[in-house]
Amino acid sequence: MMFGKLFAFAASAALALAAPASFIPIADDIILWSADIQSPNVFSVWPVGSTQTIKWDPSQVPQTAANHTGIVLLGYYEDDSENLDTQTPLVAGFQIADGQVDITVPNVTERNDYIVVLFGNSGNASPTFTIKQ
Repeated sequence: MMFGKLFAFAASAALALAAPASFIPIADDIILWSADIQSPNVFSVWPVGSTQTIKWDPSQVPQTAANHTGIVLLGYYEDDSENLDTQTPLVAGFQIADGQVDITVPNVTERNDYIVVLFGNSGNASPTFTIKQ
């Protein structure tokens, strides 16, 4: 569990350095917590242009972070590396405590190793899933 929190902190810090500040919701009171992503999962296939719901477990969101907003990035794995699109978030500014957010699947290359990463005061990645044209 400590590794996950350390990863979340490191991922948030890396994102802060890599993406424009307008995309990154940074709270004054940093509280690390884990929000397990439930959807998409390894069986998910998202058609380009469709509306999909990203869901996570909000039960671990501390009360002090209930009003924090989040950001979701699309990424993929290649050569054992996580590649995140920090320039074009799937969605930003939603309430972390809601536990879900709808997105429109962007027009991206078809592949079966996509991930979504939820940032707020965590940085949890989904399992890999497929996006098809």
